[in-house]
Amino acid sequence: MAVSTGSRAEIYERPAELLQDLIRFDTTNPPGNEAECVTYINNLLGEAGVATTILALDPNRPNLIARLEGTGNAPPLLLHGHVDVVTTLNQQWQQPPFEGTLADGFVWGRGALDMKGGVSMMLSAFLRARAEGATLPGDVILCILSDEEAGSDYGAKWLVETHPEVFEGVKYAIGEGGGVARYIDGRRFYPVMVAEKQICWVKATVRGPGGHGSRPMRGGTMAKLGRMLTHLDQNRLPVHITPVAQQMLETLADALPGETGDTLRALLDPASTDAVLDRMGTRGLFFDPILHNMVNATIVHGGHKINVIPSEVTVEMDGRLLPGQTSDDLLAELRALVGEDVDLEVIRYDASTHTPDLGLYPTLASILQEADPEAAPVPFLLFAVTDGRFFAKLGIQPYGFLPLNVPADPDFTRLVHAADERVPAQAVEFGANALYQLLQRFGG
Repeated sequence: MAVSTGSRAEIYERPAELLQDLIRFDTTNPPGNEAECVTYINNLLGEAGVATTILALDPNRPNLIARLEGTGNAPPLLLHGHVDVVTTLNQQWQQPPFEGTLADGFVWGRGALDMKGGVSMMLSAFLRARAEGATLPGDVILCILSDEEAGSDYGAKWLVETHPEVFEGVKYAIGEGGGVARYIDGRRFYPVMVAEKQICWVKATVRGPGGHGSRPMRGGTMAKLGRMLTHLDQNRLPVHITPVAQQMLETLADALPGETGDTLRALLDPASTDAVLDRMGTRGLFFDPILHNMVNATIVHGGHKINVIPSEVTVEMDGRLLPGQTSDDLLAELRALVGEDVDLEVIRYDASTHTPDLGLYPTLASILQEADPEAAPVPFLLFAVTDGRFFAKLGIQPYGFLPLNVPADPDFTRLVHAADERVPAQAVEFGANALYQLLQRFGG
């Protein structure tokens, strides 16, 4: 694995080059094998004179902690990012996914967006603060994590459960889940994640008469499975307007007068939400999951022999709950949709009772407005999950704030986990500068 040959002492001045180096470590999870990548980061910090701590459940899956001392005028600020990435299996790439190629102004590779790009921005800002002797309102803790893409059992979840003292006194955390520019009617917005959904994975079991594959079988297990999947495909779960979603939609509507603003406000009326989403077409896909609990069937188990009609089929479903909703709420909504003859079981539920604290939001918004005066920040409810949900269990408010001033085309969020994942090199520099501003201003 080759890394950059330039001066490592000043690599913080070249965050895009730093990203190229990180991409060249194949940290596909599973199995992860993040150790070599974390060691590279550890060496950079050590060369800059920053003391580090490595904490690991598995030596091949380490987590790194580094700290810069501040003036003590503000609680410590946490920067957290993961270096594991998802697979590239069966994807066709224009550029090799683990070479960190710089082509046409873009850094290409798995993790460019999720989230080695964010880690390079954080690391750049952190090392710059060290090199320039920046005055920090409070301590800044940098946490480089493993295993986010597979549930964080070796990363944030394990750290929070076994080493909570590392994060003592932290009030706000900065991580992924927000900051990538989005466009509506040609207007540029920066969504800042202030809340996220909860994981609630469900197993559905469908049963029916089995038998010989040569005999007619109508209304059996497979037919019931088909009906269940059709119901899930053709119907939404009930509408829920959370405080964060309401603030997000009202902020967007105020910035977009006329028909678009009226449409966004109409989403806030539960009686009309679904009809409005249907009229919005593909644009509604962005808003749909912040207004509903969601479930998608992802894994099917059933049948063992081609000439035997199965008497039982199970479907594993990825459920995501809105803030304030519980696993019981999701089961009740699913039961109303699929009927009583389907057994439903929760197989993983990362519950959260965290109430968003928007105390840092004005600072984040002002940094974005100064860096890009033509754009507007907006509070954002993330419909996925991040490691922030584990830090929230310690009373820490997570923010998704990795600003990238990407162009309108393509929709870069659609490149996450997909082939040809890439990010403009200048956008990484933009984000690194924004984070450096934050390190000096989070006390305000």
